[in-house]
Amino acid sequence: MGICSSSHLMSKNGRCLSWPSTAKIIHLDGKLQEFLHPIQAGLILSQNPNCFLCSSESMFINSHAPQVPDKEELQLGQIYFLMPLSKSRSPLSLQDLCILAVKASAAIAHPNTAHLAIKTGRAAFPSAAQGYCNMPSGLGINCHTGGDSGRRIEF
Repeated sequence: MGICSSSHLMSKNGRCLSWPSTAKIIHLDGKLQEFLHPIQAGLILSQNPNCFLCSSESMFINSHAPQVPDKEELQLGQIYFLMPLSKSRSPLSLQDLCILAVKASAAIAHPNTAHLAIKTGRAAFPSAAQGYCNMPSGLGINCHTGGDSGRRIEF
């Protein structure tokens, strides 16, 4: 369930600009939080004690969402979902994945509701920079076979 998008933006004078890649976290309420630098999953989880983090790249229909380990650094350019711990015991359905895809698409399409955070030292502090970058809103959902786990959703 990964995301592919250009890291370029055209300015009014036609020049191509680029913005840094970020690690994106979609919260339970649909809020988008972005990090400019890799950050350990444990820091995010310490602020969300009844949740686990799951990479969008490892979510498949009829399989359990693998938890990102506390010590693992979130990768720039990847999307992660905060999921309730209760979801760790049940396999993901097509409906679950579609709901997550719509939630991520909505969060990315409306950057003014995004929450950009900058990692400084050992802690992450939210910045006042809302609307950090404009992302494309026309994301389609495609299904294709993904190994033994069944179908995989990508957007």
